[in-house]
Amino acid sequence: MNANIENIEFSKEILANLKTISAKFPRKVTIMHVCGTHEYTIAKNGIRSLLPDNIEVISGPGCPVCVCPTVDLDLAIELSKRKDTIITSFGDMMRVPSSTISLHESKAMGYDVRVVYGPHDAIELAKSNPDKEVIFFAIGFETTAPLIAFEISEKPPTNFSIITAYKTVPPAMDVLLGLEDIAIDGFILPGHVCAIIGSDPFIPYAEKYHSPMIVSGFEVNDMLISILGILQQLLEHRAEVENTYTRIVKAEGNLAAKKFMKQIFEECDSVWRGIGMIPKSGLQLREEFQQYDAVRKFGIKLPGNAKMPPGCSCHLVLIGKIPPKKCPLFGKSCTPQKPVGPCMVSHEGSCKIAYTFRDI
Repeated sequence: MNANIENIEFSKEILANLKTISAKFPRKVTIMHVCGTHEYTIAKNGIRSLLPDNIEVISGPGCPVCVCPTVDLDLAIELSKRKDTIITSFGDMMRVPSSTISLHESKAMGYDVRVVYGPHDAIELAKSNPDKEVIFFAIGFETTAPLIAFEISEKPPTNFSIITAYKTVPPAMDVLLGLEDIAIDGFILPGHVCAIIGSDPFIPYAEKYHSPMIVSGFEVNDMLISILGILQQLLEHRAEVENTYTRIVKAEGNLAAKKFMKQIFEECDSVWRGIGMIPKSGLQLREEFQQYDAVRKFGIKLPGNAKMPPGCSCHLVLIGKIPPKKCPLFGKSCTPQKPVGPCMVSHEGSCKIAYTFRDI
């Protein structure tokens, strides 16, 4: 028997157990995940269609591109208009709408905006262009923050700086679990984030809200096992953080990566697009590294908001209040070819994933 057949047989076994245990719940059980890659796995493999009718898995704010506020994009676009700057960014950010235009449109207007694979590429660009100010749009969750933290610890050239738009996942739990009109019974925790920070930071939220939480990998059976584990915890009236992704994730996380993050960054309040301000959910450069802060370096100040474009419901999709198909723009005026909201841009965005795999 080959590995694929073995995996399928194991999937069938898990699904049979899910059917048995779900029958013990006289109500709907709602489980949220906060990871774009998890949503991709779920939608691509039709996992929702395999689950018992009373088990619902919804997508939360697991896409860093989607929760990046318009003010950060506006800052990047404003800085791109300077003759002495090169704006660098991950490809996913290029087509995200700001309050005016996107970085892609800024590039089309003749401004120097370039896609890079990471901060090291931007730093090399700064070294080879000493007469230019190279700015890296630093976006992501805890998964990508250690990359720039390491690079800054190596003292990059003085013509390099960053727009810091990092978000941290655990503080968002307070917002999601505190929502009055959504009853979330348990969480599937993001494997990539937990690979960096570990599973321990989520324990206070599991205890505070008595919510089962399970760290999951990204294969189909990883997802099914995590769903089954949450149901088992609910039946046993437990609310613990369990780690089913032990091949990658440790309780304490990646100590070396965390050391770099702590050395370079400090916590700050941060605006999440479509959600608003979440206390201590962002990262900013420590005072001794402020020379690499593009906003301070160039003295740029713009009014910020977390609003979505008119008619766009990404703010409701991001917190699991509605599925993508409930947005009136979905698949009509908002498509991956012409996105209105950020959730339709990134490969981790719920709307783009739903549109791609028709998981709607």
